[in-house]
Amino acid sequence: MPLTARIEAAIAGAVATGQGGDAPSRLSSALNYATAPGGARIRPTILTSVAMACGDDRPALTDAAAAALELIHCASLVHDDMPCFDDADTRRGKASVHRAYSEPLALLTGDSLIVMAFDTLARAAADAPLRGIGLIRLLSTRTGMPHGICAGQGWESEARIDLRAYHRAKTGALFIAATQMGALAAGEEPEPWEELGARIGEAFQVADDLRDAVMDAGTCGKPVGQDDLHGRPNAVAELGVEGAIARLEDILGGAIASIPSCPGEAALAALVRRYADKLVPLTQTAQAR
Repeated sequence: MPLTARIEAAIAGAVATGQGGDAPSRLSSALNYATAPGGARIRPTILTSVAMACGDDRPALTDAAAAALELIHCASLVHDDMPCFDDADTRRGKASVHRAYSEPLALLTGDSLIVMAFDTLARAAADAPLRGIGLIRLLSTRTGMPHGICAGQGWESEARIDLRAYHRAKTGALFIAATQMGALAAGEEPEPWEELGARIGEAFQVADDLRDAVMDAGTCGKPVGQDDLHGRPNAVAELGVEGAIARLEDILGGAIASIPSCPGEAALAALVRRYADKLVPLTQTAQAR
């Protein structure tokens, strides 16, 4: 099965399990709305690619890990868009969940997706219990406090903000989860994979800061200028456009070098290069403005 189809099937299966029985129809509908059609599915693609590079000897566990990670990411988007945070009207080119379904249902959708993510991992853990428990632990670490995406959101309420810590928690956390969970799903130690995830995550956050500063909403598929509007820390505010561009290129330069030795190292390096090639054109857009 092609990689994209494999990931989509895993996510759809996880969501369908959470919609069984006599579940409320509007909340069930909102779960589909929040997860499909998805974005680029970058995080589960990285996770599955790392697992494949390491042998992928438990594909069902890999699929569960990929689906769980994407469900957490989708939950974070639903919550981020709500009026108490970004108050965004659109996401991925369509109305945000709270606009399409109401604020209460958006809150419940995000909460349900988080619970669904861990239920998905728990169901798959019987295939390899020690790996399954480790995967649950990795995902919880990168979702909550003190180093997960909840911490990343929390940094926005602080008077003084460490930009590196903020980026590492808000965006880097789930990329670190992607590389480490992919390795663990295939039976490898996760620790050596942290640097790669952190580098990819920081690169995507700096790129997102540049998009927010220099691109338009039509191109991005979501509101722009949000960092300035909400007074959030960002790479452009701290480093300027040119400095942010330089930082992005520096991060990408070290990402491939940080890939641990594994049977599929060359294929994984090619994947990282493809993502880098998608991010680098941002520098051309930024420099033209």
